[in-house]
Amino acid sequence: MYLSYFGLADNPFSIAPNPDYLFMSPRHREALAHLTFGLKESGGFVMLTGEVGTGKTTVSRKLLQDLSDDTQTAVILNPTLSALELLATVCDELGIAYEAQTSSLKSFTDMILRKLADNHANNISTVLIIDEAQHLMPEVLEQLRLLTNLETTREKLLKVVLIGQPELQHLLRRNELRQLAQRVTARYHLLPLTKDEVALYVAHRLHVANGNPNIFAKTALNTLFTISGGIPRVINLLCDKAMTLAYTMQKPTIKHQLIMAASYQVLGEDIVQQRENERWKKIFISTFVSSVVVGAVVGGFYA
Repeated sequence: MYLSYFGLADNPFSIAPNPDYLFMSPRHREALAHLTFGLKESGGFVMLTGEVGTGKTTVSRKLLQDLSDDTQTAVILNPTLSALELLATVCDELGIAYEAQTSSLKSFTDMILRKLADNHANNISTVLIIDEAQHLMPEVLEQLRLLTNLETTREKLLKVVLIGQPELQHLLRRNELRQLAQRVTARYHLLPLTKDEVALYVAHRLHVANGNPNIFAKTALNTLFTISGGIPRVINLLCDKAMTLAYTMQKPTIKHQLIMAASYQVLGEDIVQQRENERWKKIFISTFVSSVVVGAVVGGFYA
């Protein structure tokens, strides 16, 4: 709707994971480095966690792009499966033929282990990536651990990347999963963007779409950080709505008021008000602490 008005070649704030708009903040680069390092280690599991919308899928897509050509990958996007269903899905992803009616946990496991051994004999690494892994049942995670038992004297023949929300960390603390938790060789928790990174993120996406990075005023970017909390997905939703409102009102730039209007429409008044209150609370605490410190220093000077 607003593309031609702002001279854009594409929608810069679509929530679709388009790799052309990939913004690798220092946090995202560090997350990718941890995962890459973990896959080179001898253990069977690496883990990436983060709140909803922080960019975990973006990092996993980049990880897939960076894997060498001699790597076979299996990607599971819907992990709400039984152990039998998960093994069947792994077989599908690795191109292993099976008879659905006669297959069992043992037959699936045997077929997968043979595939892993064949890949290793042909100098092919095998990586399994599971998104939304916080939904995995403990018995399914245990089945995954058993798959990683196949190893040489130097490394596991299957590397598993678990990607999920913070609940995944709590899941792996369960007593029955302690053996799996000990096999996680690298883990990283992806935090939201900082205030400065939000401004760079918006400018980057506008630049890729051949737009003017200065469409958003500084006051708008400050408000955007406050309301979004630095969550990329929320930033996209708010920017898209704000640009739509700017087009409707024929405004050439987006300022604080438009971000607030977009926030009320996208998130609702209660959430926006709550985040505004949290911001003022932080400002009050910071000001109070500063005044106490200054008072102590001045008092010490005259003592």
